[in-house]
Amino acid sequence: MSNENLQRDEAAKRSALITTHSYDVSLDVRQAPDPGVPGYTSRSVINFSAAEPGAATFLDFISSEVHSVFLNGKGLSVADVVEGSRIRLENLQAENQVTVTGTALYSTSGEGMHRFVDPADGQCYLYTQYEPADARRVFANFEQPDLKAEFTFHVMAPSDWEVASNGVEAQRTRLTSDPDTSRWDFATTKRMSTYITTVLAGPYFKAQDHWSGAHDDGTRLEIPLALYCRASMAGSFDTERLFTHTKQGLAFFNSLFDYPYPWGKYDQAFVPEYNLGAMENPGLVTFTENYVFTSRAADSQYQARANTLLHEMAHMWFGDLVTMQWWDDLWLKESFADYMGTLGVDRATDWDTAWVNFANNRKAWAYVQDQLPTTHPIVADVPDLEAAKQNFDGITYAKGASVLKQLVAYVGFEAFIAGSRRYFRDHEYGNTTLDDLLAVLEAASGRDLSLWARQWLQTSGISALTAQVEEHQGVFGEVAVIQDAVDPATGLEQHRPHRLRIGLYNFDGDGALVRSGAVETDVTGPRTVVGELEGKRKPALLLVNDDDLSYAKVRLDPLSEATVRASLGSVQDPMARALCWTALWDSALDGVTPAALYVEAVQKFGPAESGIGVLLNVLGNASTAIERYIPVMERDAARSAFLSVVASELHSARPGSDHQLAWARTLASISRQDAGQLDLVRGILTGTTVIDGLAVDAELRWSLWQALAANGRAGAEELDAELTRDNTASGRAGHATALASRPEAAVKAAAWEAAVHGTGLSNQLLSATIAGFNTAPAELLEPFVEPYFDCLESVWSGRSIEIANRIVKGLFPAGRDLGGPELAAGTPEAVAARDEVVARADAWLEGHPAAPPALRRIIIEQRSHLHRALVAQAAALQDAAPARANPQ
Repeated sequence: MSNENLQRDEAAKRSALITTHSYDVSLDVRQAPDPGVPGYTSRSVINFSAAEPGAATFLDFISSEVHSVFLNGKGLSVADVVEGSRIRLENLQAENQVTVTGTALYSTSGEGMHRFVDPADGQCYLYTQYEPADARRVFANFEQPDLKAEFTFHVMAPSDWEVASNGVEAQRTRLTSDPDTSRWDFATTKRMSTYITTVLAGPYFKAQDHWSGAHDDGTRLEIPLALYCRASMAGSFDTERLFTHTKQGLAFFNSLFDYPYPWGKYDQAFVPEYNLGAMENPGLVTFTENYVFTSRAADSQYQARANTLLHEMAHMWFGDLVTMQWWDDLWLKESFADYMGTLGVDRATDWDTAWVNFANNRKAWAYVQDQLPTTHPIVADVPDLEAAKQNFDGITYAKGASVLKQLVAYVGFEAFIAGSRRYFRDHEYGNTTLDDLLAVLEAASGRDLSLWARQWLQTSGISALTAQVEEHQGVFGEVAVIQDAVDPATGLEQHRPHRLRIGLYNFDGDGALVRSGAVETDVTGPRTVVGELEGKRKPALLLVNDDDLSYAKVRLDPLSEATVRASLGSVQDPMARALCWTALWDSALDGVTPAALYVEAVQKFGPAESGIGVLLNVLGNASTAIERYIPVMERDAARSAFLSVVASELHSARPGSDHQLAWARTLASISRQDAGQLDLVRGILTGTTVIDGLAVDAELRWSLWQALAANGRAGAEELDAELTRDNTASGRAGHATALASRPEAAVKAAAWEAAVHGTGLSNQLLSATIAGFNTAPAELLEPFVEPYFDCLESVWSGRSIEIANRIVKGLFPAGRDLGGPELAAGTPEAVAARDEVVARADAWLEGHPAAPPALRRIIIEQRSHLHRALVAQAAALQDAAPARANPQ
């Protein structure tokens, strides 16, 4: 039976009944290198108390087999007490001990105990990943965040491996009966939730260091540090830089939070085929090994890695020391960590563009998510674990961090930090809800935050702010900020208060566009008059939400938009320029202005954009605009013109610069759909065309091969030869994408079969295959529309939630390109709704009202993304129709 999807009310009932004290967990992975051995022995000894003696509860354990269950010394019948993924425990005493022994399975999905064999050297590596609830795939436990306990881990593994866990290694013993096997015993942890326990095992490369610091009370802190990666990647592992950022973070957060780092050691492991960016396991943080840059990386990628490193470090306090009671309050850890990660990069490292990149990239993620029909409040309604899995999204992370940034401005930074310090002291090693956080912040700031919480944390949707300007002979009359705010989930207006700055920008004597003045104002309701602007000279650019103080989309007034489209490159302030880029992009996404205008702006001003993070972002946006938002009848011309600019900038960029790398990556990406520069692509690959300073390393080579393969210019033999040259994990993924990119019906059918019906692809190779499958002319993918909708329920019920997510999201069909007589009938929204895929998704949703809510949510979101793109296409075509009918 399937009972893996724990419900919130079940969890609440269980935590009301029991209190967990300790776990003693033994795992025997000595046979992991043998691919014929699918699992390993797992033994859990759990001590817990029950508030009602005689009552019953259940354990969670997703296993191959349960061998034995002992409750308070009495053996229970496995056949009687094991029900699917649960083990029923009856007739509890006041104090209880349960021991469960079974066989747990290795995974290739990144859930539970992931097993990976390095193609470079054949070595086997293990790591665990649990959030939100996959510790139960490794050992029997009470899998919910508010049942914390102390944990002691023991691991049997090959003697020549490195093995690590949350606690420090207490003892290592080589078995006299089997010298090739050793037993690692780890120190008992402090109280933590099951989902942040972890084990790492394999022939990892390990680097060690330590951090020393002093707490404000004079206590000396000595924290051992370690870094891990696969042995075959050790030559690319920049440990010195990583240790530097780690020490900067520990010094910053220990001082800021006034609470000494609580978890003893601080290990960081970079692991293969990881489903996330990173995970905040106390004492042993795990990261995707994509952060070990085996190919040339731009400075913005190093900054993003530092941001993730500090994000996870902030979790040691927000999330690990103090944990949300249930997944409704996931934001209590993720929003804070997202905010603190950016704050840490800004204040503790040498980068000065952390908030610029947050505004241009991170918030853009939230803006898109917050306009979907499935958007939700930051404090969400999460009735079960499947819903929790879906809420690791742009709302919980980036919108939450944006709103916290506003809260800091509202209550003051010192009050915010004072409240946070009290929060840690009051709730250390415990669990909290929104009310607990508000209580300490209200006490520290002296403000009532209940209204703020209702308006910002408990509602959904995003405001669009526009300056409504009256002027006479270049002087402002009445200036008002119009707030358009509709909750997409309910259709109701949802106006919120915004404390923001309005910047006035004019050209200086050198032609630079610089801030000449600013006013701060509180925007409330649908229309707010800004009296401070009346009588001032109208500037060339009036920038609402200057300095990115609030969470809102900005619509430029007509004069400001004209200034930006003519002179965006003249805006000197990096934040102001990033906000202008964002305003242009939001306008294109919403169909307010044609997406072709955004691409033109990137062609015009991208070459002069100094911020590499911003440049990479706008180049990616331009690619998206071309392939999804520009109508098909205009697409080829727009793509060709953009590709010409890309090729030109690649040749003219400073040799060896990050900007040169950005243009090279974009050349490869755009060339998957356009054959115009394939001679250049092949020339770079073969070395017949040399771009001075360009590192044609493995990552770039695979992108270039994928472009050739997608156009039918590279076959399996060439791609196999490249894999022989780069037989690594990333090379294997690049190869899978290139093979599936070939524009042949049989290739697409094989990729579909492997992804949907096969089980031989790991999580990484599944995503790589799906990416290649989707790189195709529309006619090659049309035969898969009906099979997609037909397989949804079987995929969801038959695959793990991680794999099902990747299949359902990744294979959602593209819509029909607009451009025929259907445009004449109706609004752009109505035209888009008649698209065959949109209509098919609507029919599926109507016909499957009882499908799992998490599955329905994915279909609703993918349908919404497609509909939004088609609306923009239809709006652009309808706007252009009069011009085509009446050419000048």
